[in-house]
Amino acid sequence: MLDALKNFINELTGDVPSAKGFEAADYQLAAAALLVHIASIDGDFDADERVRIQHLVEARFGLSSDAARRLIEAAWESEREAVDLYRFTSVLKRRLDEEGRIAVVGMLWDMAHADGAVHEFEENVVWRVAELLGVSTRDRVLLRREVRESLDASDASSQGEQS
Repeated sequence: MLDALKNFINELTGDVPSAKGFEAADYQLAAAALLVHIASIDGDFDADERVRIQHLVEARFGLSSDAARRLIEAAWESEREAVDLYRFTSVLKRRLDEEGRIAVVGMLWDMAHADGAVHEFEENVVWRVAELLGVSTRDRVLLRREVRESLDASDASSQGEQS
């Protein structure tokens, strides 16, 4: 994991050897750092958000629980050291195609809804990240609606099971 963090930092500073191949951890660390940022921006990182970020990282990147936990820990460290969102979005924009960038924005909306309400700071971060990633306003708004509808449907089905 330390190598992934070094690779990520080297890429940002331009110290990347020209023969370096694609490193999946580069964009994974950047995406996880954005998830950490949005989860903690409202000043409260509760148990529901911890569970959600773990699930998102495992599911999106196909990681084991331990690997996802290590990635999230590295993301916390990287996010603490960051001065802006560009540090992460620049890596994502270079590494991901449009579909991948849209998926990241979807993950951010999912994370923003994890505690049951989207705080205005969270909404602002998703908007800024989407702009930096080149995700259209239309796609950003559609993703928010899709995530909200999916969560509403999930809540309704779990309430129906309890009856």
